[in-house]
Amino acid sequence: MPVRMICASHTPLMDHVATDPAVDAKVRAHFAQLSDEVSEFDPELVIIFAPDHFKGFFYDMLPAFTVGIRATAIGDYDIGDGDFDVPEDLALDCISSLHNAGVDVAMSYRMQADHGFAQMLVLLGETVDRYPVLPIHINCAGPPLPPMKRVRELGAAVGNWAKSLNKRVLVLGSGGLSHDPPIPTIATASPPIAEKLIAGRNPPIEERRAREQQNFEVARALARGEGKAIALSPEWDRAFMDHMDRGELNFLDDVADEKLTEVAGCGGHEVRTWIAAYSAMSACGEFENKNLFYHAISEWNAGMGIASARAKETAKA
Repeated sequence: MPVRMICASHTPLMDHVATDPAVDAKVRAHFAQLSDEVSEFDPELVIIFAPDHFKGFFYDMLPAFTVGIRATAIGDYDIGDGDFDVPEDLALDCISSLHNAGVDVAMSYRMQADHGFAQMLVLLGETVDRYPVLPIHINCAGPPLPPMKRVRELGAAVGNWAKSLNKRVLVLGSGGLSHDPPIPTIATASPPIAEKLIAGRNPPIEERRAREQQNFEVARALARGEGKAIALSPEWDRAFMDHMDRGELNFLDDVADEKLTEVAGCGGHEVRTWIAAYSAMSACGEFENKNLFYHAISEWNAGMGIASARAKETAKA
């Protein structure tokens, strides 16, 4: 089965906070090259594993994993908007397959997808609906988080389902390496903030813009060496990418979430999306992986990593 994979950090600050122009150009050049490759591959289905940032998923019902049967980009940070082109029959078939494989997933006919989903789709396809897409949310923001072992099982089950389709499939993992965005925790939040974490859907645009501006200021302070955000961790990020490259997908199994936060920030838990994508790719057969880019970009509050892989039979084509 022709299958390819791209994993990359996302950052909503990319078009809002300036960084070194040379670094900016390299990041955009990599995404432009990957966009051309995806266009040539012309996927019949894109499977994207992505997180949420309390924009579409809240503690009133926060499953570990959710498959979107219908999904809409909310357009936060002005990144993407409109409905995804989700093939509903395939989404339902995927859910049935996952359940039969022992992986319980929730489903949504009204998934609200934030930039965690939308940015990568836009960078690779200009819009969120250029290709048929199956969005799979992994809870990376609201503890307790799904264990890494369960994330691998999810990815493997999705990969086993995907390889049965006889379609050109592109698997995406959209998530941070190290970064520490200003996302409160419900354990320490004030009652008003806790309520927003429980059921803060569709806030007024002014409130959403204020939250985005707060994120910009946190990154600017981080770049100045100021503020409370945990610094980026390039050594940890590079090591993570190397572990993925070697197929060592279980190396975080014994790392407590609290320890991961200390090293990689609260956003570092988004590596679950990479682990799911690599697990799906592994289930599809042998593949060749390339770590294409890494740079710690404080102005974007992002350990910015990009990797791609393709099945060996297509790599030889």
